[in-house]
Amino acid sequence: MTASASLPGLHSPGVGFEQPFEMLQACHERVQRMLGLLQRLQDYLHDKPCDDMARQAARDVLRYFDIAAPLHHEDEELHVFPPLLAQGSPAVAALVRQLQADHAAMAADWAQAREPLLALAEGRLAAFSAAHEALLARFAARYGEHIRHEEGSAYPAAQALLPEATQQAMGTEMARRRGAH
Repeated sequence: MTASASLPGLHSPGVGFEQPFEMLQACHERVQRMLGLLQRLQDYLHDKPCDDMARQAARDVLRYFDIAAPLHHEDEELHVFPPLLAQGSPAVAALVRQLQADHAAMAADWAQAREPLLALAEGRLAAFSAAHEALLARFAARYGEHIRHEEGSAYPAAQALLPEATQQAMGTEMARRRGAH
């Protein structure tokens, strides 16, 4: 198991900020790859002692969920959710409120799940306990369900509501917050 070699196409080169909804979905693909790496790390540690490769995988997962994931959630909170709350059907507005609650719950889950990952990355922990694995599983499961609702309902509804010029401005702002423009 190599952390970076296990993650080909991490940057989704064909998708740019000029296509903000495609960029949001590409972020979800990266989330899924990182959750896959997290699971492979757990499986690896069931069979082998902790080594540099395992510590690097933990660092990769930490870096993604500490830096990229919060930016992605901010994209949604700033650009996807407000028009749905303002103009969406009552069912869509209820879904958005659930997605917002998910963001808060996922942040809380991450705050707990990152501790054993950090300890592993820093060499203070050699394996995950059953309690650690339960935290990691809860974090991954909530993310998977959240992505399903965003891609299946929220993104299509928001994309239908937002004119092309608004979507372009959305992409520009997303890039600006990341220092890409």
